[in-house]
Amino acid sequence: MSARSLADWLVRLEGLHPSEIDMGLERVRLVAARLGVLTPAPLVFTVTGTNGKGSTCAALESLLRRSGLRTGCYTSPHLVRYNERVRLDGQLADDASLCAAFSAIDDLRGDISLTYFEFGTLAALWLFKRAELDAVVLEVGLGGRLDAVNVVDADVAVVTSIGIDHQEYLGNTRASVATEKAGILRSGRPVVSGERDLPDTFFQAVERLGCQLVQRDRDFAVQMQPDGQWTLNGEGGLGAARSLLLPPVRLPRDNLAVAVQAFWAAGLDLPDAALGEALAAASAAGRLESCEIDWQGQRRSLLLDVGHNPHAAAFLAESLRQQGSRPRVAVFGLLADKDLQGVLAPLGGLFERWYVAPLPSPRSRSAHELQQALEASGEQGQVAASVAAALALALSETSADTEIVIFGSFFCVADAILWLS
Repeated sequence: MSARSLADWLVRLEGLHPSEIDMGLERVRLVAARLGVLTPAPLVFTVTGTNGKGSTCAALESLLRRSGLRTGCYTSPHLVRYNERVRLDGQLADDASLCAAFSAIDDLRGDISLTYFEFGTLAALWLFKRAELDAVVLEVGLGGRLDAVNVVDADVAVVTSIGIDHQEYLGNTRASVATEKAGILRSGRPVVSGERDLPDTFFQAVERLGCQLVQRDRDFAVQMQPDGQWTLNGEGGLGAARSLLLPPVRLPRDNLAVAVQAFWAAGLDLPDAALGEALAAASAAGRLESCEIDWQGQRRSLLLDVGHNPHAAAFLAESLRQQGSRPRVAVFGLLADKDLQGVLAPLGGLFERWYVAPLPSPRSRSAHELQQALEASGEQGQVAASVAAALALALSETSADTEIVIFGSFFCVADAILWLS
């Protein structure tokens, strides 16, 4: 029998476990121990948060690589190719490596059933361990306490933000979400928080475990400068005060500041200029990602963002307002389990028109439902058959100076990228 391709493996993994999500660590920890991957590298950063995880991971990876360290980075979900989830020294894992990892896991798991995400997490850890890396950055998939990533003990825990999402798994209060995210903390080790308003349950976990907490607006702060530069005033190594003037960047500055603080919390540092260069070089597909395309002889501006909950929508709205007034339209799709009204509310009045479409998922909201919600809130919504069709309409019906903002889901951004490629 011929070896399975990566596509074959992914199809197989989707059908191995009776449910897509099965919270708990016992099964994963048993297989991880058999694989010998519970310590994938000498230095481990684990990143959780309602929003901002991807850009924080990208910035941390850039800082570590600029320091000369050999790195691994595991994020999810992917936009176009599964390989995007696993990077070694800045390069995507190739198909053959991922297939070898899946095969090794399959051989050792015995009769232990694993979800698609658990299989993928173990594959990343297996590849990182074999590569003999210096440091790895692990993005939590859901919550923290019971997420597969949490079988690894973090040397530095990072919490980017705390908001309401995935209520069926994390609870419907910020206190319950904070409890789940605090599950990645480890006794006596540092934790960096980009969340200004931490619930008491998080502080209680910090105190119980004796962690060293570095929190935004208490221990570090970000300030914008008129010329696009920005300052970070925070805690460097050994708690010494640091003040940096940093260059313009592509990713959200709040998340970059969190990454720098996590880098310092690990006892690492770089000269100021090198820190700025590393942050300016960091990028993450679909995270407030600006791009230009040629469309019928005109240069058109697009902004892609995978934000899909009220917290992310508020951040997107703030970012658009900071960029100043200009004609804008939205290309938008949303899953049925997301808070539609909560997403729409902070974005009111920012778009001249919304082009709405169903997502390529059985969990998608219908375009007509999105249109009705928009019209009820005083916005103009136009229905399209797909994200690609919505984007084509937006390009065709707007002037060259109109920015098209594509957001609402990984599915939405991925469909747009595929259509544009």
